[in-house]
Amino acid sequence: MIYFDNAATTKPDGECLKRAEKYLYNDFYNPSALYVEGYNINLELREARKNILSDIADSEKFELVFTSCGTEADNMAVLGGGRRGNVVTTAGEHSAVFSAVNELKQRGLEVRLANLNPDGSVNLEHLLSLVDGKTSLVSVIHVNNETGAVNDIVNISAAVKAKNAYALFHSDGVQAFGKIPFKLTGNIDMYSVSAHKIGGIKGCGALIKRKNLVIKPQIFGGGQEKGLRSGTENVFGIKIFEYAAAKKCAAINENYVKASKIKSAFLGGLDSGLFTVISGENSSPYIVCLAADGVRGETVLHEANDAGLIIGTGSACSSNEKKRFSRTILACGIDENLADGVLRISFSPENSVEEAESAAKLLNKIVSNRKRIMA
Repeated sequence: MIYFDNAATTKPDGECLKRAEKYLYNDFYNPSALYVEGYNINLELREARKNILSDIADSEKFELVFTSCGTEADNMAVLGGGRRGNVVTTAGEHSAVFSAVNELKQRGLEVRLANLNPDGSVNLEHLLSLVDGKTSLVSVIHVNNETGAVNDIVNISAAVKAKNAYALFHSDGVQAFGKIPFKLTGNIDMYSVSAHKIGGIKGCGALIKRKNLVIKPQIFGGGQEKGLRSGTENVFGIKIFEYAAAKKCAAINENYVKASKIKSAFLGGLDSGLFTVISGENSSPYIVCLAADGVRGETVLHEANDAGLIIGTGSACSSNEKKRFSRTILACGIDENLADGVLRISFSPENSVEEAESAAKLLNKIVSNRKRIMA
């Protein structure tokens, strides 16, 4: 089997699982408990928080709030940061942000959507035209989860602050953290990350936020995470997240090169007469978005699956919306006929060039045969 749907989820890292096993079986105590064992687990959480934060930000300027997933982190940022006036985001955001801004709209805030470029990156000129003195929040995805387009959030956030210094800037960094070499700058107020995209397990994520930034919590209870996210912490998941993040970030440049070679081999093996590549040159080496003209992507997915290749047709988190066409792909200017054939191929450093070559050959065969049957 070849697994090329790593943007949906990655295989948990066995070494990290083994290291964290003791927090499941032995050191299972509640970190809020007053006895020594509980206090020691609380210290372990502090260590995990410090180590994950150090992978991407200056701990003097930023702090980290553990959540149950990247979606919760996005919701915390959007619902906690968009408090008045208008909120600006892009037409290509992950459903966690897109649905959250729609909730703000129901609460009376104005929501403004910036157009996309053909590769899925945000049209910066249009985005900035939407920002004014009443903008309370701007959210721009770092790496588009469907096309892999990389938004330069360092420069984008600086441009937003130049127009409105009081607007908060958030970015969904779920497809970037541990994969794209990057450090948070002072113009970025909030940044969402997820464990299971980098070899951790599902059920763990985090919102990294600027220190002293006051946002309203969305979950209330025992006051964990400094009152920002109540609920007993998932210590096992958090420790795996810590170990997986350290491992991925230590090898981030090496893995970037490896993923680039895998992506290049895959694209080099595709029949350009059968597929249209939507991902542009400035895209993550971990994601390829393409479309089979005239053949449904879902049909290709199932035939590939039967042949031992696992791929996606877009964001797995949007599959429950029951919409035939991806709003992100349509926002790129892709017509419905082509949008119907969209596939997302996403890689991991654990994949190989040989797998990429085999996958390209198989997809060529599937689409070619399907077109012959339909002719």
